[in-house]
Amino acid sequence: MRLPPSKRMRSPDIPGGSLRLRGLRPAGPPPRPALEPVRVQRLADRTGMISICGQRIGLGRDYAQCTVFIAVSETTLAVELGDGDIRIIRRTTSQAVRNIKSRPPRTASIS
Repeated sequence: MRLPPSKRMRSPDIPGGSLRLRGLRPAGPPPRPALEPVRVQRLADRTGMISICGQRIGLGRDYAQCTVFIAVSETTLAVELGDGDIRIIRRTTSQAVRNIKSRPPRTASIS
């Protein structure tokens, strides 16, 4: 349904129209990428596999159902295993990290 011309809103994109906008200020500098690797945690499934940045990594059945910490940099994944070992794995994707925590937050249940 089209509105009659008297009810339509004027667009502020007309020449000089943006000068009348309230609270207008210039944009700041773009955010810088993190210098240090992003540290995330993942829960290995029952076969010892984790998924991070669209990449599946097999840790082995020894680490099934264990939470591991991973330092994600631009080119490598440093998987910190529970016994103090660190595995360095080359990244094969360029996707960003979506989740930091391995498990969703718990919700209180009334029982």
